[in-house]
This record gives sequence, C-alpha cells and structure tokens, in this order.
Amino acid sequence: MKRVLIGIISLLFAGSLLAQPIIGVSSTASSGSASAPLTYINAIKNAGGVPLVIPMTTDEVQLDAILNTITGLVMTGGEDVNPLKFYGEEPHPRMGEIAPARDEFDYILIKKAVEKGIPVLGICRGMQMMNVALGGTLIQDIPSQVKGSMVDHKQEALSSTATHSITIQKGSLLYNLLKTEKTAVNTFHHQAVKKVAPTLKVIAVAKDGVVEAIEGTGNMRVLGLQFHPEGFAAHGQCEFSPIFEWLVNEAKISPAAL
Repeated sequence: MKRVLIGIISLLFAGSLLAQPIIGVSSTASSGSASAPLTYINAIKNAGGVPLVIPMTTDEVQLDAILNTITGLVMTGGEDVNPLKFYGEEPHPRMGEIAPARDEFDYILIKKAVEKGIPVLGICRGMQMMNVALGGTLIQDIPSQVKGSMVDHKQEALSSTATHSITIQKGSLLYNLLKTEKTAVNTFHHQAVKKVAPTLKVIAVAKDGVVEAIEGTGNMRVLGLQFHPEGFAAHGQCEFSPIFEWLVNEAKISPAAL
C-alpha cells in the first residue's frame, strides 16, 4: 500500500509539472560558469512556467535532446554579435565585447527552436541574434550609425526605470499584449536590428527609428524585444508581465496542433 501511495503521489507531482510548461533559458558563460540572470528566471516562474537554464554547447545531439524537453525558449541579453562571422560585415571600431562560443550556441539554438515550432522570446541580444540567425543584419553602433539620434539607448538608470518611449504597431502581437500604441521602456544596448530577416517584421520603434520589437510572420511563434521586460517584472511592475504569460501559454500548445 505504501508503494502504491508513493506511486500515486509521484504521478500527481509529475502531472503538476506537466501543467507548467518547461521554458528553456539560454545561458551565458561568464566567470567560468553557465548561468542566467535571476530576473529572467523569476519572470518565467511568476508567469507560471518552469525555467530551465540551458548549458552552452554546440553539440547538436545534446541541443536536440534539450529542445525535445522544453516547450518554450527565452534568448537572453549579453555581448555584441560578431558581424564578420554572421552577416559578413567588417567589425565597427566601436564594436563591444563579443563571445564567439556563445554566438555559435545561440545561433544553433534559435535555428533549431524555430524549425521545431517552439515559441521563442528574444530579449536585447536575444532579439538581435534571432534576427541574424534568420537572415538579417545589425546596426553595429547606434551613436555613430544612426544619424541625428537623440535617444539614449544605453541608460545608467536601474532596469526598473523606463528612459525612452516606443511606438507599437496597432494589431501586432506586442500591441495585443500591452493594449497600447505607446509605452516607455528601459534600454541597455548600442546595437540594433538593421536589415530585418525575411520571416520577421518590425512591430515597434523608438523615436529615432531604431527597431524596438519584431515578431514572426505566418505561424511563427516568435517575439523579439530590444528592451528588458524582465527588469520591470523583477521589481514588481506588472505592465510587461503579459509578455511572459504569452510565452508560457504558447508553450502549452503543441506545434502539431497549430
């Protein structure tokens, strides 16, 4: 009887986990360890998902195994993307730190996730890498390459502070989530989307025209944000919570059902 009860409890526990989709989180490799900022982890948990940090690897067999386990994916922020390697441009003199191993990891992870129909949320570098992996290019340095820009895209304020406004395309995924055509966001970048990948479209811009959000075309469940919604969520601000709730809800739907 004891074994039967333990078995029932185990099944119930497993069922409760299945009711909460497993959301993969791309890792960084700073200080010799694979990790992801807690702001991403907590935003996923608060939206009802189970976060799983994905160790950095380019082993496609391992990545396939991981992608067969998760049902949603968050691509996190970080270093600049290597232009020479991924879209054939010479590096700009003001290009920041790059992480070649992470570039390869992110590139393969995004391509495979999209091919499998897994919903993907790309944030900051995550959005930029998503655009590059799907065939787009980047502005390598906004201050020197966006003429006349008066928008500070690299704030000194905390991530919970909004420092510039964006305009959102009515009817877009982001508009449907936030219920507004204008909002204010945080900002921590000097690179941005330039040529948009063929299967993506721009859905939000800053006042200087810099791309602030993209989404997938057709049945692609892909959303890219240049700002950091998890920074607001970590400080109890709920305005951007629907973004993570969207990802978790989409992760409950099998790609085969679409």
